[in-house]
Amino acid sequence: MEKGLYDALQVRFIKLRFTVAFLQDSQLPEDKVSAIRGGMGEMLLRINCIRDRQCESCDFESECIVQRTMYSKFEKTPEFVTMGGSIGYVLECEDGRGHFREGERLSFYLILFGKTIVYLNQFVQAFREMGMQNGIGKSHARFQIADIQNTEGQSVLEKNILDMRKCIVHVLYDYILFRNMWSGMPGRGSRIVFESPLTLKYRNEFLQEFQLNAIVNAVVRRIYMLDCFEGIESDIYEKYNYGDIIVPEFLQQEHHPVRVCRYSARKNEKMILKGIKGQALLPELTEDVWQILIVGELIHIGKNTSFGFGRYVIQ
Repeated sequence: MEKGLYDALQVRFIKLRFTVAFLQDSQLPEDKVSAIRGGMGEMLLRINCIRDRQCESCDFESECIVQRTMYSKFEKTPEFVTMGGSIGYVLECEDGRGHFREGERLSFYLILFGKTIVYLNQFVQAFREMGMQNGIGKSHARFQIADIQNTEGQSVLEKNILDMRKCIVHVLYDYILFRNMWSGMPGRGSRIVFESPLTLKYRNEFLQEFQLNAIVNAVVRRIYMLDCFEGIESDIYEKYNYGDIIVPEFLQQEHHPVRVCRYSARKNEKMILKGIKGQALLPELTEDVWQILIVGELIHIGKNTSFGFGRYVIQ
């Protein structure tokens, strides 16, 4: 791996697997990340907001825990970022079941990046309160946290209290090492499978089908955004976006459009999120491009990543 890419992959992250047990028979939407994220945001506001939720005019905005957890600011804002986003975390849940009986369990993942890691307890508290108060989704499916595990499968709960010593902080480069140890470096004939919708704008248009160059470009942009979030000096964006790198197209693909409906409690309105799902057959690629794509599995790409969008795996 070239030093420039290695340096760009020193972004810190922590990944935890939450398992919750439902307190009653419950009906949940197929797409659960949007519901989990919405409930998490609502609880963070309830726990921390001492004004009237008018964030844009709040005199405590610069010190607000909700802003620092859900809308953390960049140390250095990338030139192509024109509005606030949620770069500090992503949620994952691919469990498509709709009905859960009392006592049945659901697992989802929380990944925190950079300085957002220090607010881990705020996220855990928000999930606890969500389970006891609002629950998940329209049916307000109430739950309790049964376990939280780190990347090594160890429980980080000790008598229902978070043991911070077991919350292992990694960097993005560690994920490449882990992936290679687990399944080896992928090669020609591997498949990229989008487990959640991809909403990606490339050359001023949203993708209607998968384009490998656009996906590699999006991963590079996301890595660079995380570098800026962490304050890491990096030339990855200039090198891989404007350099001599040539990425061949997919050998074949299948895709279909997806619509996800969510409700924003903060804006008090319904929103329709659109994207595409499917899979594509990968060509022969250079080692650096493979490594970039592997990192993309963890960090998600495109729009609406805080709602679980843009997650893929390479098989």
